[in-house]
Amino acid sequence: MITAGGGGVPVVRDDALRGVEAVVDKDKTSQLLASELGADTLVILTDVEFAYVNYEASDQRPLRRISTEELRAHLDAGEFGEGSMRPKMEACLRFIEQGGERAVVTASEHLMDALAGETGTQVRA
Repeated sequence: MITAGGGGVPVVRDDALRGVEAVVDKDKTSQLLASELGADTLVILTDVEFAYVNYEASDQRPLRRISTEELRAHLDAGEFGEGSMRPKMEACLRFIEQGGERAVVTASEHLMDALAGETGTQVRA
């Protein structure tokens, strides 16, 4: 298992390294590392068992197994919160598009069941 996180001090290199105003997104960092290492599965842990459409509405629905085409449609429709689930789902989509086999979003207490494909949002091509 390999992990990556956000935070830290973003820098750029001009003549030397210098700090810049930016956000290092942990989900996108994890996706980039997983893709660069040729991992077959990307797991993004969050505080809910699934990603949902219509989150917290009376008709909310968990996304269990979803294709990249379906995920892209939900992203295009603005289905996921900007500062919460959207970067996670964008990272999943990018991971699969860059050759990953599977991306999983779930809560930490469901990790083992999600890896077995029994729960969590499972994204595949």
